[in-house]
Amino acid sequence: MTTAPALSGVTPGARMPVLYVSHGAPPLADDALWPGQLAAWSRDLPRPTAVLVISAHWEEAPLALGATETVPLVYDFWGFPAHYYAVRYAAPGAPALADRVRRTLRRAGVPVQDLPDRGLDHGAYVPLVEMYPGADVPVLQMSLPTLDPRALMETGRRLAPLRDEGVLIVASGFFTHNLAALRHAGSGPPAWSAEFDAWGRETLAAGDVDALLDFAHKAPAALLAHPRTEHFAPLFVALGAAGDDATAGRTVIDGFWMGLAKRSVQFG
Repeated sequence: MTTAPALSGVTPGARMPVLYVSHGAPPLADDALWPGQLAAWSRDLPRPTAVLVISAHWEEAPLALGATETVPLVYDFWGFPAHYYAVRYAAPGAPALADRVRRTLRRAGVPVQDLPDRGLDHGAYVPLVEMYPGADVPVLQMSLPTLDPRALMETGRRLAPLRDEGVLIVASGFFTHNLAALRHAGSGPPAWSAEFDAWGRETLAAGDVDALLDFAHKAPAALLAHPRTEHFAPLFVALGAAGDDATAGRTVIDGFWMGLAKRSVQFG
């Protein structure tokens, strides 16, 4: 059996954490607080050799890997002011990481396709602009091949060895996400968002991975907080990649933005 070569430039013994990031939307850049929180978080992290990002905004099966040479941006939103479409983030591609992911997953029997024209969507580049504004860390985006929590966790487990090669795995979603219900919200976060977030805070603190996997039945207001689960789904990739660290998630950013919980968590 051929083993894929490790990535170069790795400090022996270094192990990267895994992140679940609530990514906001393009106007996040104009918020008075959130960009600084993301920037401070990245300063506290070891310097990654590359970033592997899994965003709620790319569902593709079989599992797909995006651009690895020139990495464009995907402006996958509508009706925003023009300056949000002028944002640039010319991060280098990560062909060595793509090869590592491709070999690792295919060796486990997981089909992988390459979509070399697919760039970074806003779930990927919006937080990365704040965390690595120099666009000097190679980035690879990977699709969500399913929304099934246990299948995603297993995918994360297979990717876990990348942590020992300096790769920062960033699962990008939103801790609560129901834009339709927000139209009817009053001042402050709506009850469904606050209740789900409080449950998530307590469940993460308890390290109850089983409850997180069964959030649709265990969490209060789960159907309102996530009428479609794509924004919570990246968390399960993070839990799988975290391994033993999954029971010790640490909230780094909390609070609400436009009524949605922006809870973001570090494992390891």
